[in-house]
Amino acid sequence: MTSYKVLDVNDDLPIRTKGKVHSGKVRSVYWLTDADSKRLINEKGYNVPADTELAIMVISDRISAFDCIWQGENGLNGVPGKGIALNSVAAHWFNMFNEAGLAGNHIVDIPHPYVWIVRKASTVKVEAIARQYITGSMWRDYAKGVRDFCGINLPEGLTANQKLDKVLITPSTKGIITGVADIPPVDDVNITRSNITNNLSVFNFRAADDVAQYEKLLVEGFELISGELAKLGQIFVDTKFEFGYVEDINGAEQLIYIDEVGTPDSSRIWDEASYKDGKIVENSKEGFRQLLINNVPESDVLLNKDRMDEREQLAKDYILPESVMLEVSNTYVGIASKIVGKEIVIPADPRQEVIAILDADYGLIIK
Repeated sequence: MTSYKVLDVNDDLPIRTKGKVHSGKVRSVYWLTDADSKRLINEKGYNVPADTELAIMVISDRISAFDCIWQGENGLNGVPGKGIALNSVAAHWFNMFNEAGLAGNHIVDIPHPYVWIVRKASTVKVEAIARQYITGSMWRDYAKGVRDFCGINLPEGLTANQKLDKVLITPSTKGIITGVADIPPVDDVNITRSNITNNLSVFNFRAADDVAQYEKLLVEGFELISGELAKLGQIFVDTKFEFGYVEDINGAEQLIYIDEVGTPDSSRIWDEASYKDGKIVENSKEGFRQLLINNVPESDVLLNKDRMDEREQLAKDYILPESVMLEVSNTYVGIASKIVGKEIVIPADPRQEVIAILDADYGLIIK
């Protein structure tokens, strides 16, 4: 039996909230009462308007791939250290974005490595994807003869995993978009820049200039992370950012980074020396995705969105060996330690640590 404790269930913490806990594939969000939000803004001196809504965002160690949660044997239903690795990497890049004068982000405090206190943002309904190499879904489409990808004309003669001449912006929908003739009403479908600029309000953009601004912030953030990873012998292949609107301390609206940036979950990261030697060594979740593709009975179940019911059943039934979960842990914790410049220490009992800190230092635990 494993001795590891993972935070696989993160939506049942005794945190005082208003409304229901929102639980995503990896993070759960606890919206604080108005009284607690105002109290913390005052007590902690957060640089946000006094009436800002705050939430406790707790990351889990669950592993999601192909829109499903995967389980391990011996009750190891998460990857040890995965949550702290993701949070540490994202916070590291957010700090560097601040230092470089890029946009701000939604984090106002980090009480514990598994926990962010975030401010409410009005979310842009675009998955902002940037690519420097042709791989993944782009390569699969290209190999089938597709040359128009998200409205971008791709040249002939490209090969798998080839570096592109410049960073390409290939957006997709965040959530289901309805009422637009040429956008299917399904989540995570590729779109073009024209789709966005012709339907600004549908995607929750305030103005056409903000589309150019998100693209600028996406590319600038991508290039900053790419440059830093290059110093570590790593290649930043592609990534997904998200954006939203908040009010600054003076009440002016601004576009900021939200969710996470540059993590092994939201990005592909390759080992540079191996790439130069003609091999792809993944230092991100893509390695886990490839492991599933190569080991499940039928890989098309994972890749074909029309077989989602079968995929969900497969994820429930397919129990991964503990050795695989620990191998994935080594990938996450290893790359995160490189990026932040210090060893990521896996907490002995993340759940109890989180509860204790939110009680003693923030007064948010229901007795």
